[in-house]
Amino acid sequence: MKVLKFGGTSVGSIESIKAVLDIVKKAYDDGEKPLVVLSAMSGVTNLLTQMAENAADRVSFDEDIKNLEERHFAVVKKLIAVKYQNPVLTKLKLLINELDEILQGVFALKELSAQSKDLIVSFGERFSNYMVAKIMEQYVPQAEFLDASHYVKTDSNFGHAHVNEELTNQLIQALGHTHSDKLLFVTGFIGSNDKGRITTLGRGGSDYTAAIFGSVLHASAIEIWTDVNGMLTADPRIVKKAFSLPVLSYTEAMELSYFGAKVIYPPTMIPAFMKKIPIVIRNTFQPDFEGTVIQFDSGKSAFPIKGISSISDISVINLSGSGMIGKSGFSGRLFTLLAREQINVVLITQSSSEHSITFAVNPDDAYKAIRLIQIEFELELEANKLLMPTIEDNLSVLAIVGENMKRTPGMSGKLFHALGRNGINVRAIAQGSSELNISVIIGKENLAKALNAVHDAFFAELKKTLHVFNVGTGNIGSTLFKQIYEQHDFLLDHNDIEIKVVGLSNSRKMLFDADGIDLAQWSEQVEHQGEVADLSGFIERMKLMNLPNCIFVDNTASKLPATYYEDIFKSNISIVTCNKIANSGDYAQYKLLHDTARKHGVDFFYETNVGAGLPIVRVLKDLMMSGDRIIKIEAILSGTISYIFNNFTGDASFYEVVKKAQELGYTEPDPRDDLGGIDFMRKMLILARDAGYTIEPTDVDLGAILPPSCLAAASVDDFYTELLKAEPYFNALKEEAASAGKVMRYIGKLEDGQVSISLQMVGDNHPFYALSGSDNIISFTTERYKDRPLVVKGPGAGAEVTAAGVFADMVNVGA
Repeated sequence: MKVLKFGGTSVGSIESIKAVLDIVKKAYDDGEKPLVVLSAMSGVTNLLTQMAENAADRVSFDEDIKNLEERHFAVVKKLIAVKYQNPVLTKLKLLINELDEILQGVFALKELSAQSKDLIVSFGERFSNYMVAKIMEQYVPQAEFLDASHYVKTDSNFGHAHVNEELTNQLIQALGHTHSDKLLFVTGFIGSNDKGRITTLGRGGSDYTAAIFGSVLHASAIEIWTDVNGMLTADPRIVKKAFSLPVLSYTEAMELSYFGAKVIYPPTMIPAFMKKIPIVIRNTFQPDFEGTVIQFDSGKSAFPIKGISSISDISVINLSGSGMIGKSGFSGRLFTLLAREQINVVLITQSSSEHSITFAVNPDDAYKAIRLIQIEFELELEANKLLMPTIEDNLSVLAIVGENMKRTPGMSGKLFHALGRNGINVRAIAQGSSELNISVIIGKENLAKALNAVHDAFFAELKKTLHVFNVGTGNIGSTLFKQIYEQHDFLLDHNDIEIKVVGLSNSRKMLFDADGIDLAQWSEQVEHQGEVADLSGFIERMKLMNLPNCIFVDNTASKLPATYYEDIFKSNISIVTCNKIANSGDYAQYKLLHDTARKHGVDFFYETNVGAGLPIVRVLKDLMMSGDRIIKIEAILSGTISYIFNNFTGDASFYEVVKKAQELGYTEPDPRDDLGGIDFMRKMLILARDAGYTIEPTDVDLGAILPPSCLAAASVDDFYTELLKAEPYFNALKEEAASAGKVMRYIGKLEDGQVSISLQMVGDNHPFYALSGSDNIISFTTERYKDRPLVVKGPGAGAEVTAAGVFADMVNVGA
């Protein structure tokens, strides 16, 4: 025999009641003869509570009574054949009248006792169970309604009655003998005291009723049917990646339930635990899903934890003072006081010096607890042996739970790394000696972010989600979106990473979507759904969205985004940028940004600042990290200048080559921005700084390519006119190089802390001699690579390779 318990949502509507009937009929047809426990229809218990309070305040409840009647009558009229409806409607009407009389009494007395409130709210279960039993009677004549208050005997602690187990067991055992051939529908949640007065079992009372009956009747399983697919790894309303757990132990389930998992409540499991009866959590609306089995031993698991639970709103009370040190019985005195006044303590932590105790309570109890402490410890407070207790509000508890934790080292480290990486401050920590649970108190505003970050950290088979906020949608930005879109499945399959662009902005409009912008049609979305662009507002919105694993991507050439980098790092958001300005300005700014990123544990990746998609910055950092010493760096770091000098051969004029380079899109709109060497200088400056040198832009010896007349031209057209006039100068250089069997190269050099960039002529014994096209090249001469320098060579310009470099940096943030 099984016990099937259905929650309020399972009997909340005509369609859901049909689903319940199908499940029960199937079990009955399979020979189970289950005992069925039903909650009140969804919302009815709350409505009854409100009606009771309204009556005590002399507020009319007539409309609510009418709505209650109509709701139940509608189910009967829809699901019971007309010829059988009248007796059922009559019985329900009698119950409605009885409820109305009780409420009228409360209205007249202007008083609502706990006993009266229990009696009023009990009608919800009595309505639903009687009604569904009568519906089922059409298909199974043995179906019968049963009022559990005749069998579940309790004390008189109205609102949260305690069960008299011995008497209850005797009555249910006798019921099992007399009704063994019946399909029973039993009211959950309610019992009665020794005088026959209705009591309620408190939160999760219907589950508890099912467990009591299941335990006494030796059920093979207790099935709790609800509206979710079992117990999940986290709250699915907050963590979209949460998934159902196939098996949990009783202790794991209790821990998860205690810290906010509302699928099942801890007292429910005690009767089942004592008899080792499995509890199965099933979904009424997906009955084929197997759900979660809660049993004595959960067995082996692929994951170190079973789930992450939370309490969204708590208050923390801090009590400290010298009067606590070495004072035996102080904690007992404190917590006995709170227990006596029915104040539930969620979490406790105490310093090893015994100088302070911190404990968490429901916010509604916080100020009451403070008043009680002030009264109880009045003498200690007056003598300054205790400081006045303080309250911290707007906090939450996050807890990781699992039996495997005690056999897995590094659990705390992984938890705190995930929180710290996302800038989430931990206010207090608690861990039991059983190592089943590690709980932390954090700011309430960070709970969603923390749950997602920790979930990603512990469930390794899931994909890590990177939330990207991108500014700049020009050639590089739009190419990057195309690459992310095309590589989406590959990243999921091979890197366990999902990149979601959740915010993007150009100079005109900006767009946000926490679920990810569709990169197949981002341009249309920005155009039609975007709001007016405002970089300050964009940064602020990014911080307010408070998502885990965030990356700010700067795909602009503007000075403005760099002014926000420090603030972004302080918000624990990583930065990936192809914009050189932040790293090539004043050295003080460079150092501030790198120190801030390091202090806040986030990444600052800018590989494309130097060599587009070439791994130059990373190679340099790896060399230095491994203890190598840089002797000299030589480089050609301008794809534009490479193209120009590689094609300035034979009969081609310098003017023609520059013009062609501009037509191919290799140069800036004004070619002097490239040929002036400023961009090259910035790249060499970044390399020098990354190599450990304190160097300013003015320290770089920047040699000229162009004659002064070209640089001083008033416009681009005038520049080309002057360039044409300078042909003899450039031809002379070309002839000089050719006659010596050499080629012209614009080379940057870092040596002994000095940076110089100059036009040089190199022979075929030089590694830069054979450079072709628009390639970049860099040569590292180090202690380890002294005789044969380490050379990195490849394309150094173009949207595709630069976007690919930005893409690679983003993936490295998630690595």
